[in-house]
Amino acid sequence: MKNIIINENQRGFLFKNGKFVKLLGAGKYRIFGNREIEVVSLDAPLFSAKCSLDLLCANEEIAKQVSVVEVADQQIALHFVNGKFFSALLRGKYAFWTVTDRHEYKIADVSTPEVGEDIPDYIMGKLPSGMYMRVDVAQYQRARLYFNQKLVRILEPGTYYFWRNNIRVEAGMVDTRLTQLNITGQEIMTQDKVAVRINFVCNYRITDYVKILTEIDDYLEQMHVAAQLALREYVGRYKLDEILAAKEELAQYVLGRLKAKEKEFFVEITDAGVKDIILPGEIRAIMNTVLVAEKQAQANVIARREEVASTRSLLNTAKLMEENKTLYKLKELEYVEKICENVGNINLNGNGNVLTQLLGLFGKSVEDKAG
Repeated sequence: MKNIIINENQRGFLFKNGKFVKLLGAGKYRIFGNREIEVVSLDAPLFSAKCSLDLLCANEEIAKQVSVVEVADQQIALHFVNGKFFSALLRGKYAFWTVTDRHEYKIADVSTPEVGEDIPDYIMGKLPSGMYMRVDVAQYQRARLYFNQKLVRILEPGTYYFWRNNIRVEAGMVDTRLTQLNITGQEIMTQDKVAVRINFVCNYRITDYVKILTEIDDYLEQMHVAAQLALREYVGRYKLDEILAAKEELAQYVLGRLKAKEKEFFVEITDAGVKDIILPGEIRAIMNTVLVAEKQAQANVIARREEVASTRSLLNTAKLMEENKTLYKLKELEYVEKICENVGNINLNGNGNVLTQLLGLFGKSVEDKAG
């Protein structure tokens, strides 16, 4: 004989000769002979190591105390306990005790990758990552959605979830922001046979996210080639000096040629410009020499102009001083003041110091001229 105690949060399955007899509630039981009691927890799914789930659920007493759900192929069941998400159930039959908890289920069809709108994002985040695929589309992006390499639709910015099944899901991201394309020029011959290299830049944004992939092969390379051809066509018509003097006209010409191909490339080209015009070394040396000579000539002209202006100013001052004795006297006093500032006080033998004698001399000179 053996004593078995079943607690309040437990149930027992009574077996006789290996055959299920009945469900036992909480209490103390004595078993002997060919009888056995299997004790199970009410917190765990209904399960017995000695009896099948179908046989247990067929028992009327057990059926009253459990909740049963069957999940078919290409389905999952979202399991909620007391109103809170608990787990996801895959294909199979499940039974849960309802003695202490309330169990609810939401069946989701996973035969197609699309996740229904009735399934909140927070639940997807609680599922094992192997059950779904997450796609994040940034604010500056659009995504081409493919099922088994077939375009389904364009995804706007946001977060999307797709079930993992036998259908292959792909999302091709497209940047919708204004993008810069740099065209690094090869050597181009001008009309006067000077080889130059031009670095060019243009800004564009994609206008058709689907056709740019399905109807054109490598649109960036084709835009690059189109810009290079336009540069060659323009540069070959003009001499080097004309090109250097009209870089804006060059940019507008290439921009016009590119904008004419916008529909072919499925882009919108907003602007373009010349970044650099790179000259051969010997041409740069010659141009630097010419530039130095030009600047030297300009400096000489400015120096001569200043000399003429200075001479003219002196002549005008002399004429005024000759006509106005008072002005002449003031000019003398101005020079004496400057001498005093720079020389200071020097005493010599004789009447007064040098500055006093200078003032006397200047005064006498003025009186003699007045007489």
